[in-house]
Amino acid sequence: MSDKKAQRVVVIGLGRFGTSLAMELIGRGTEVLGIDSDPHTIQRLSGELTHAVVADTTDEDVLRQLGVDEFQRAVVAIGTDLEASILTTSLLVDFDIPNIWAKAISRQHGQILRRIGAHHVVLPEHEMGERVAHLVTGRMLDYIEFEDDYAMVKTIAPAEAVGLPLGESRLRAKYDVTVVGVKRPGEDFTYATAETVVHEGDVLIVAGRTPNVERVAELT
Repeated sequence: MSDKKAQRVVVIGLGRFGTSLAMELIGRGTEVLGIDSDPHTIQRLSGELTHAVVADTTDEDVLRQLGVDEFQRAVVAIGTDLEASILTTSLLVDFDIPNIWAKAISRQHGQILRRIGAHHVVLPEHEMGERVAHLVTGRMLDYIEFEDDYAMVKTIAPAEAVGLPLGESRLRAKYDVTVVGVKRPGEDFTYATAETVVHEGDVLIVAGRTPNVERVAELT
């Protein structure tokens, strides 16, 4: 399979999330086949995407005619039509597409998508709300949560670490986290080592279990 063919992505469902994703992929030089059931949406995006098609993605024959079964990467970004989301994802799984991302509108919806074989489930509204809540209520400057209750935070260096090498401040031993990067005011981020001395006002990138990095971010 050619690299060009492997880099193509089919995005099914061109609401706000699907359109934003598709346009971002196009901006990065990725070929995108966009599919939606609304002719007006397809007409609006026909000049923006590599290909844009009106189709019923719950119909296996239609998807095969469009060559969807030959894609290596697919995104199901269908919004509130749960039946269409689930049936479309199921067909992609039957096609043995190796990388399937599916948008869910609830945790229950996400569980179903995972059970039928979606490799990655995204809850955009929930994840953005959770991220902003962490930023609003804590001392975090940024927050990213991964799978299995693991997260990375960007936070101001806690007072107990200031003036000490990281190995002596024992943040790792006390809170079971790893400081992976340090940024001084006016300078670029650098990788952190046990010998890195933390100064007042430094910004740290801290990784670890979500409750642990939250504790570090709340230190004064």
